[in-house]
Amino acid sequence: MTIKIPTIAELKEKLSLPKPWDIVVIFLLNILIAIPTFLIAHQNLIDLEWIIHLDRIIIFIIILVIIQLLLRLVKTIIILIVFLYLIALLYGTIFGNYGFNRVFEDYRYMVYSMSETPNPQDIIVAKLLPFPNKSKIINAVDFSNPKVRNFALSATTKHFKEFKQTGDRRRMIQCFAVFKEIRNRWNYVNDPKGREYIAYASESLQHFSGDCDDHAVLMAACIKAVGGTPRIIHTRGHLYPEMLIGNKNDLETAIYLIKEELFKQESHYQQIHYHIDERGQIWLNLDYTASYPGGKFMSEEILGELTFN
Repeated sequence: MTIKIPTIAELKEKLSLPKPWDIVVIFLLNILIAIPTFLIAHQNLIDLEWIIHLDRIIIFIIILVIIQLLLRLVKTIIILIVFLYLIALLYGTIFGNYGFNRVFEDYRYMVYSMSETPNPQDIIVAKLLPFPNKSKIINAVDFSNPKVRNFALSATTKHFKEFKQTGDRRRMIQCFAVFKEIRNRWNYVNDPKGREYIAYASESLQHFSGDCDDHAVLMAACIKAVGGTPRIIHTRGHLYPEMLIGNKNDLETAIYLIKEELFKQESHYQQIHYHIDERGQIWLNLDYTASYPGGKFMSEEILGELTFN
């Protein structure tokens, strides 16, 4: 008995879908890729101000045609990948946490975020690039360490204790108290030459000294220790922390607290700087270079982020 091994041509024929489905799959995939690509082009190309935005319509059509041609060149492979992806999503929908609904929501949030930022390509880059020293940084944010927790608690009793609030507003004020205490005590010191040294948050409490990643780790750990949600942003040659504010109403509350109550002098005539993520959530800058929460970014570009939920 002989076993016949199918040729590449026979496999390709078996994997090929009927012509109508072939066209539909390729076209739908084209649309999904073309929308974020167009948003990047729209934000980066000069607006010619043609009637009814005809220049933008032409750009979108050109993008559609180019992507359609590229997809058709690798049609069989693309269809196979889509088929396997749909099976994985079906499995995730039935047995796991990540299925069709989550993919739809993530795509929708991504498009929304790209349409709201002047640099939409940064969102794509942030999803694709690896975060430097990711595992080391995650381990260094030791928010459950008693030293970190006790320091964060002491900051909330030292600053803004007179502001009696409840719920989310109280948590926000306490996170701002943590920011103020670390900001007042932080001393920037470079890493040893030729070596990237990442200190644990509990270690940085000894001298309140280190470089940008040490500050980001300590701030994230202490914000997390008092119930806040921090994240660490990777930009070119720099790491810095942010804290989750919430929606636009929460941002208005934060701006009022910063400019009218807690950091009146530091924020006088100053802007509040923040990012909006793909889910529409607002994150406030807490970098060591800022004298108040939401101070000016050293670099607004996002190349990666680590969130500590």
